[in-house]
Amino acid sequence: MANLNHFDERGNAHMVDVGSKDETHRVAVATGCIHMQPQTLAAIQGGTAKKGDVLGVARIAAIQAAKKTVDLIPLSHPIPINKVSVEFVVDAAANTIECRATVATFGRTGVEMEALCAASVGLLTVYDMVKAMDRGMRITDVRLLEKHGGKSGDWVAT
Repeated sequence: MANLNHFDERGNAHMVDVGSKDETHRVAVATGCIHMQPQTLAAIQGGTAKKGDVLGVARIAAIQAAKKTVDLIPLSHPIPINKVSVEFVVDAAANTIECRATVATFGRTGVEMEALCAASVGLLTVYDMVKAMDRGMRITDVRLLEKHGGKSGDWVAT
C-alpha cells in the first residue's frame, strides 16, 4: 500500500494532503462511447426523441458532473474548475456516439476524475433520454485519454 497515496501507513483510506504541491495549469481529457440501434441514433440526430434535445441536455449534465465530482468520489478534492468542454461525435456507421470531456484548472491536483465523471454522466444522460426506445444501449470504453500539468507531467493514452 506504500505506493497508493490514498492509504496511510496502516492501510486506512484518507484524503491526500495536496497543500504543499505547486499550483499549475492542469488539463484532463476523458472519453466514452454509447452503442445503440440505428433508429435510436436517427431519433437523436433528427431531434425527434420524445424528451427533446438529447445531446444538448447530455452536454449540460456532463458539465454539471465535472463540477459535482467532489460529491461523488469520496477522496477527491474540491477543485476550482476553470473550464469544461464536452463534445459528442456521432459515428452513424457504427451506431455510436462518443462523448469527449475536457476539464481544466489552475490548482494543486489534477482533474482526471472530473473529466471521467463528465464523460460518464454525459453518456448516462444520453441513455436516460432515449431508454424508452432502446434499453439495450451499451456504454463502453470510458477512459482517460490524456492529462497535462502537475508533478508527474503529461500523459497520453496509447
